[in-house]
Amino acid sequence: MLDFSPLQRGESMYDLRVLRDNLDKLRDQLGARGKDVAWEDLRTLTEDRRTRTIQVEELRHQLKKGSDDVARLKREKQPADEAMAAMKALGETIKGHEEQLRVVEEQLAHIALRIPNLPHASVPDGRDEADNIEVRRWGTPPQLSAPAQSHWDLGEALGILDFDRAVRMAKARFAVLTGSGARLERALINYMLDMHTTQHGYREVLPPLLVNRTAMTGTGQLPKFEDDLFQLRDEELFLIPTAEVPVTNLHREEILAEESLPIRYTAYTPCFRREAGSYGKDTRGLIRLHQFNKVELVAFVRPEQSYDELERLTSHAEAILQGLGLHYRVITLCKGDMGFSAAKTYDIEVWLPSQQTFREISSCSNFEAFQARRANIRCRAKAGKKDNKPEFVHTLNGSGLAVGRTLVAILENYQQPDGTVTVPTVLQPYMGGIQTIERS
Repeated sequence: MLDFSPLQRGESMYDLRVLRDNLDKLRDQLGARGKDVAWEDLRTLTEDRRTRTIQVEELRHQLKKGSDDVARLKREKQPADEAMAAMKALGETIKGHEEQLRVVEEQLAHIALRIPNLPHASVPDGRDEADNIEVRRWGTPPQLSAPAQSHWDLGEALGILDFDRAVRMAKARFAVLTGSGARLERALINYMLDMHTTQHGYREVLPPLLVNRTAMTGTGQLPKFEDDLFQLRDEELFLIPTAEVPVTNLHREEILAEESLPIRYTAYTPCFRREAGSYGKDTRGLIRLHQFNKVELVAFVRPEQSYDELERLTSHAEAILQGLGLHYRVITLCKGDMGFSAAKTYDIEVWLPSQQTFREISSCSNFEAFQARRANIRCRAKAGKKDNKPEFVHTLNGSGLAVGRTLVAILENYQQPDGTVTVPTVLQPYMGGIQTIERS
C-alpha cells in the first residue's frame, strides 16, 4: 500500500512529487473508485510542474549569483549599473515563471482534491452494493398479526405525518411531523444524545448549520459533491449535509496534544441535501428527504488506534437500535460502494416490515488521515519522546442515528393490528409516559 505524505499547506490529498512518481500505482490501487479522476491531465500537470520548478530554481540560482556579483562590484568600487539592471530584469522574469508555476499547482490541487481515499486492506473488492459483505445480525423481525403497513400510510392515518402541506410550503421531499410524531422525533434525539453522552463518553456539541467552502473541502464534500449541497445565494456558505462537517472542523489547523486523544463528540443537527443523484428513489415517505434530523458521532484518534475506534463507534450506533429493540444487520461496504473520503465503512441497516428488507440507518467510517490532511489536523507526541514531530490524526464518524429513519423503523416494527403504534419502553419517559400512539 502506498504511503502518501501531505502537502505543507494541507491543500491536497497527496504530495505532488509522490503523485508524479507513483501515479500508475495509485490509479491501480483505486481501480473503479478512481474512475472520475482526470489521470492524464494529472500526469501532464505533474510533469509541467516539475519542469517549471526546475526553471524557477535555476533562475533563482542565477539571481543569487548575479546579486553576489553586484555586491562584489560595489565593494571594489566598480561600475554596477548594468549588472543591477540585468538582475532587476531577471527578477521580473522569475516573478512571471513563479506565477505560471502557481497556476499549474492550483490546477493540480483542483484535480488532486478529487482523488478518493485509498481503501484499507480489509475492505472487500466489489463494484456496488451487491458485493457488500454482511458481518452480523441482531434481533429478529417482529411477528405482525396483520399485513405490514408502510410508515407513510401509518403516519398519515394517525395524523402525525403530513406530506401534502409540506409540499405546499416547500416542495416534494419535505415532511411535517405533528402531535405525537413531532414528540417522538424529539424523544429519539434526546434518547440518542443521552445515551452517547452519559454511557458512551462523547462530549455534546451544538455547531453552526452553515459552513464555508473551506470546511466543506476539509471533510471531502467539496469539490466532488457540490451538486448535492444547498448553497446561499449572497454568501459563500453552505447548509450542512451532516454534522460531520462542522464537528470535524472544530480542530481545523490545530495541533492536538497526544494526551488529549481520543477526542469524541456527538451532535444533533438538522441536515440538508439536494439528493441530486437520486431521482426516482424513495420518493414517498421519510427515507430520503431534503431536510432531516441526525445525531452524529465524530472521533479524533492516533493512527494506531483508529480501527479499534471504528469498532467502538459502530457498537455505539448499534446500542441505540438494541435499546429500541429493532432488528438490524451490519455490513462491510466493498470498494465500489464506499464513500469518497472513507478508508473503511460499516453500514448498519434496520429491518422494515413493509418492504421486507433492511434499509440503511447509519454509516460508520474510518477516514484515516484523509480528512486530517485536507483540514490540517495534527497531534504532537508527549514531551520527552524521541520523535516529537506532529503527525496527522485519524478521524472517524458515524450516524448515531439518522433520526427520521429510526422513526420510520419504530412506526413499522411496533405497528398494531388496530393501526396504533406502541412506543418502545426506553422512549416512554421522553414521551411523558405515553405508551401508545393513537390517532389524535
